[in-house]
Amino acid sequence: MHTVMWTFQVPAGTTRADLVATIKATAHNYLGIPGLVRKYYGISEDGKTLVGIYLWESKAAADAFYTPEWIETVRRRWGSTPSRQDWTTPMVVESPARRLLEAA
Repeated sequence: MHTVMWTFQVPAGTTRADLVATIKATAHNYLGIPGLVRKYYGISEDGKTLVGIYLWESKAAADAFYTPEWIETVRRRWGSTPSRQDWTTPMVVESPARRLLEAA
C-alpha cells in the first residue's frame, strides 16, 4: 500500500465552516476511484492548513490519479499549490474492526 499526503495553505479569511462546506461538497468526487482505499481530510488547529491523506493500493495507482489537471483543480479550489509527501504503508490497523491490513 502507499500513502500520499497533500498539504494546502488555506486562503486568508477562510473560516472553518467554509473549509467543511467545501469538503462536504467535493468528498463524493473520491468515491469509486480505482486503487483508492481511503481518504482523510484534516484541518489544522489554527485553520490555516488543510491536508488530504490518501491510502492507495499502490504508488502506481496514486501517480495515475494525480495528473497535472488534478493539481491545477485543487490549486484553484484552495488558492495555493499543494505540497506532496509519499510513504510506503506496510500495515494499516483498523482498531474498531480489530483488523490488520498488510501490504501485499
